[in-house]
Amino acid sequence: MWQLLPPAALLLLVSAGMQAADLPKSVVLLDPPYDRVLTFDNVILKCQGKDPFGNSSTEWLHNGKPISAKSSSYFFTVDSVNDGGEYRCRDDFSSFSDPVHLTVRTGSLLLQSLQWVFQVGEPIQLRCHTWKNKTVTRLSYLRNGVVKKFSHNYFDFYIPEAKQEHNGSYFCRGIVAGNNVSSETVHIFVQEGRHYSNGTGEAIPSTRTDFISWQITIFLVVGFLFAVDTGLYFFVWRDLRSSVEIRRDINVRAKTLMTYDP
Repeated sequence: MWQLLPPAALLLLVSAGMQAADLPKSVVLLDPPYDRVLTFDNVILKCQGKDPFGNSSTEWLHNGKPISAKSSSYFFTVDSVNDGGEYRCRDDFSSFSDPVHLTVRTGSLLLQSLQWVFQVGEPIQLRCHTWKNKTVTRLSYLRNGVVKKFSHNYFDFYIPEAKQEHNGSYFCRGIVAGNNVSSETVHIFVQEGRHYSNGTGEAIPSTRTDFISWQITIFLVVGFLFAVDTGLYFFVWRDLRSSVEIRRDINVRAKTLMTYDP
């Protein structure tokens, strides 16, 4: 019965009957998964839409303005700080995602983290990223101006379990191309409840709820498509049966007239 209408036609039928406010939201993911980057970094934005068949085109917004990309993955090399800002996306079966904020900085070093707000007990891992991935030596990580870890070679700063005492201002410092340079200071917050942040202290909700909502949406959509297709199947089957009965009746009448001898 699924062969009665192609998937694209079914998607259009369903989406046409839904208002934009009723559609589930898409989700934007960063690859690499850092919301702070340097110029000349390569960035991939991935749009997780709600089309169960994956046939939809993708619409992207940068700071509220459309961009030409139509694929679910948007790749670009950061040219300037103007590439920073809010990115949103949607496919034909969803509404626009919540904005993902990308911060672009100039300089030789940048402190990166998967999140900036941590729950007590979670691991903290900080990465000192260099411009054009240049080599850094004599690397230090500092909290509130005090060196917490030092090495002559490159390393990530790792705290196995976050505690309240790990709140504070962090930056990294090292030797790049013969110069002693430091990254911009960012803030780490340790608190109850899990959130993500863009490094400015503004908490962003976890995407776990969005993921569960996305799964539920797929089940509902598939169920709806099945119901629509079933209805179409019986509608077509009823019309075909009626047509066969009418044709049979016409044939019977024709034979009766042909054998009738007044």
